[in-house]
Amino acid sequence: MAEAEPLVVPVQGGEKRGCPEEEGGKGDAPTKRPRVDADPDNGGRGEEEEEQGPDGEGGDGEEEVETFADMMKHGLTELDVGILRFVSSHEGFSGVLKERYSDFVVHEINKQGKTVVLDDLTVPTQEEDVPEVKQDSEEVDVLTAEQKLQLGELQLNKNKESNVSIEVVDDTKEKRTLVHKAIKTEFPGLETKTEERDGCRFIVAYHVAGKRALAAPRKHFWPKNRGSFCHFTLYKENRDTMDAINLLSKFLRLRPNMFSYMGTKDKRAITVQEIAVLKITAERLAHLNKCLVNLKVGNFCYKNHPLKLGELRGNHFTVVIRNISGTSEQVHQAMTSLKAMGFINYYGMQRFGTTAVPTQQVGKAILQNNWKEVVDLILKPRPGAEKEFLVRAREEWAKTQDPEAALRKLPNKRCVEGQLLRGLSMYGKKNIVTAFSLIPRNNRLMYIHSYQSVMWNTMVSRRIDAFGLKAVEGDLVLTGTTAHVLSAEEAESHSIHDIVMPLPGFDVIYPTHHVGKGYREMLTVDGLDIDNMRHRVKDYSLAGAYRRILIRPSDVSWEVIQYDDPKISLVHSDVEKLDNKPAPVFNKEGKFQALRMEFSLPPSTYATMAIREVLKMDTSIKKQTQLNTTWLN
Repeated sequence: MAEAEPLVVPVQGGEKRGCPEEEGGKGDAPTKRPRVDADPDNGGRGEEEEEQGPDGEGGDGEEEVETFADMMKHGLTELDVGILRFVSSHEGFSGVLKERYSDFVVHEINKQGKTVVLDDLTVPTQEEDVPEVKQDSEEVDVLTAEQKLQLGELQLNKNKESNVSIEVVDDTKEKRTLVHKAIKTEFPGLETKTEERDGCRFIVAYHVAGKRALAAPRKHFWPKNRGSFCHFTLYKENRDTMDAINLLSKFLRLRPNMFSYMGTKDKRAITVQEIAVLKITAERLAHLNKCLVNLKVGNFCYKNHPLKLGELRGNHFTVVIRNISGTSEQVHQAMTSLKAMGFINYYGMQRFGTTAVPTQQVGKAILQNNWKEVVDLILKPRPGAEKEFLVRAREEWAKTQDPEAALRKLPNKRCVEGQLLRGLSMYGKKNIVTAFSLIPRNNRLMYIHSYQSVMWNTMVSRRIDAFGLKAVEGDLVLTGTTAHVLSAEEAESHSIHDIVMPLPGFDVIYPTHHVGKGYREMLTVDGLDIDNMRHRVKDYSLAGAYRRILIRPSDVSWEVIQYDDPKISLVHSDVEKLDNKPAPVFNKEGKFQALRMEFSLPPSTYATMAIREVLKMDTSIKKQTQLNTTWLN
């Protein structure tokens, strides 16, 4: 799932419409049953999701170009992580991806194969809801116009420690209940309690993000014949999925684990995905549209089941590459090749972090059981620009080796560095394994998955160098759920699109040709035993998985468009359609040229690797920063 997004370079003139920040906050040939690679740590997500890697720094896209470029001088290139080859023969060309976050639009494809869109903001009406709706209409009347105005201001007010007190003149339990429910229904994000003052009773409304808000959520009526889960479409701009869910949780006064989803989505993008929440009405969710910025919810329905990570079929991308240098003929050749042959299914650059300490180095140290090295790699000072508080914390650690002193330098202790320092403070430097476990499991596993990914990328590049784009004897294919080694005769009836390569682990087999032996050689150089990939800490035992060498996208289409204003959006978003805003109009004689492409990919594949195949360009932040800084100047 920190790392910056692929090809993302903060540039002048880009959008800055981000939501205001809230407070708080994966004879017979030998066979073996495989794990088909679906990134269990991230729900089989595709590369469109900003894989917030364990180094803990997700860029917000607002840094100055000079600062960002300075940091990227020490970043990785594709060569560093085994991304070396292309499958097509066309001539590459340059372009800028994600100059604006609206240039990267992702629509989830659900398990029924339907593309998830936001096109309906209405609340479903069901028979069992009628009593509740009637009650709600009565509840609204218990609040005066002035009280509603005050409550509305409190709901949107940045001073979340203020409150609104409503005296209950007709002091009955029924009347108080109506007032409580009216506030909760009409003003999501507010919590209430009853207080007695000088013999009078008041209902006091607080903002849920305020420190004095009540700890426990209130119970709400739920019809027995209604599905327990409200499924809805979440549209978001320039926010990652967990950030959006945390925000919804605050306003609805819920724990974030009440929400479920099929995959996390990128921050610097417009994304549309399905979410489910337990026993929250569509009415309450719909009210959030009044007070959330760059988030929108809709397409409500009730079902009896939550969503599960990895259930999605894939993602549909609409991608704009601005300022392209390619001719129409070059673009046609590139896109035709992408549609026909596909691209090498490399793990993309965001898998490996953006700082001078790549995540795979930490993963290797974990697998080597070298825990002192793990701590050193995560906490040591590093070259390049970093947020000032991280620089101070690293310097303090290097100087004193005192986790509490270093921790005091961090205003946000939820970053990976803060979680590790807190663990060292609690359990001591002699219990690093326990201290390290305070980092969320998915982030810890990202390190070793990063190591596996570099290994896979490197071996696939070797495989293509050795045998090209055809199936050969000794290659692996999946037969049902089983990995099978091809004989020479079998290889004649298979294509390169059938071939898989393993991520190293204790539950996979390897190609029997000479490239397969490279796995053992690489692991041996790193001090690891290919025959013993189980770790003494169960979480870090590598079972391995299989991953297709080539991926062919579906639903591929494209057009070259001309435009004059670099600030205009070149994609018609779901919200713009809902608001009946006109689609972008392009000037055929425009001074800028962009490639707008659409395609669908299965889970756990990287859209930037498809784009890399089209452009024939290094997709690393380091390389793209150099390119875009030159273009800006």
